[in-house]
Order: sequence, then C-alpha cells, then structure tokens
Amino acid sequence: MPMIDPAAAIPDSKLARAITEFVRDNETDLLFNHSSRVYHFGALAGLHRGLLFDRELLYAGAMFHDLGLMPDHASPQERFEVDGANGARAFLREHSVPEEDVYTVWTAIALHTTPGIPVHMHPVVALVTAGVEMDVLGLAYDEFSTEDRKLIVAAHPRAESFKENIIDAFANGTKHKPLTTFGNVKADVLALKDPEYKRLNFCSIILGSAWNDSNVQAGTCRNPAHNHA
Repeated sequence: MPMIDPAAAIPDSKLARAITEFVRDNETDLLFNHSSRVYHFGALAGLHRGLLFDRELLYAGAMFHDLGLMPDHASPQERFEVDGANGARAFLREHSVPEEDVYTVWTAIALHTTPGIPVHMHPVVALVTAGVEMDVLGLAYDEFSTEDRKLIVAAHPRAESFKENIIDAFANGTKHKPLTTFGNVKADVLALKDPEYKRLNFCSIILGSAWNDSNVQAGTCRNPAHNHA
C-alpha cells in the first residue's frame, strides 16, 4: 500500500501525540484536517527544497496555526495568527520545549499569512507557510505528485466545499475584531463576507495623521477614493 514519505510523516513522539489530542479537542474537523494537511505539504516542501527541519516543531506550527480562529482561543484585540501563536507557546512551555524552539514555532504561526517573508526565514517558519499556501491557495500545486496529494487527502479529508468553508472559518474567526485585518489577507475575507466591513487605508492613515508637516489638514485625506475606504 502506498504511504506518505516517512520523512514527511507525523512524528511518532509523546509531544506530537499530545499536540494531536489537543488540537483535535479544540478545533473543528475542518481545521484539524486542514492543519494536518498543512503539516504534510510543508514537510514535503522541505524535502523538495533540501531543507533540514525538525518535524516536531513543524508539526506544532502546522497544527496550531489556526487555533486563534476558535472562540475559546481568540482574544478581543490580537490578530488571530498571534492568538494561535500564543496558544502554541503556552502549550509547548507546558511540555518543557526549549524556549528557542518555542519562539521558532511562535514566529511560524504569527507570520503564516504574511507572504514573501517566511520563505527567507528558519525552515520551520518557511514550511508552515508553504503548507498553508499549498492547501488553501494551491500554490506550487504541480510540485507535489498526484500520488502524494491523494495520500494526504485520503488521510485527512478535504471536503468538496473546503474552499467556501475555509473562507467562512476565516470570516467567523475575525469578524468580531475587524481592525486586526488591516494590512493582511483577512481584509479580503471580511470584504467578501461582511457587508458592514470598511477597510482601513494605509495612505489615508498617513495623510490623516496628526503630523502637520504637509498641506493636508490632520484628519483628512486629499484622495476621495481613500475617504470611501
């Protein structure tokens, strides 16, 4: 029977088993299966790129990366990525993981929706994002074999409605704190799902700041399009 490359398999360790149990108990099936696929795609991406990475740390980053979308783990004011990173940090500290490794996992989760930066960082940071981008966006889809994709989806099912359902999960996890979407991809989610959502505009914030070093009056913006943002 075909199997996922052992180098990309979920680690058979006490820590990994504890992670699996915690995330299964605290996330929806949608997010649990998504996070599991993120791990496998991230690990395979690491093998493709010839990176050396710690499978336990990658597993922790992948499995906790969406924890902040769950109401019981969401703060009123932090980005959901930070909530997930904080949850992973607390969990890993409870399991006596070295602080340097805890920080690596925290960073991987906090940056997983910030394109263009993680790829240049620690392999665990880069590969959590790679796994997310593959499972959600289909980036580098053809770099994974048909067999590997089928094996991963068979182990951790991806429903036919996954695309719509994951967008709904993102919206439900961020709609109560819309300001946290400023400057990140979740702004697109709320723009689609929440008719009351109003984007903040970076240029409007600059031009409308309290500084009086231009001919723009504080609190205003000379670009009408920005004023409708």
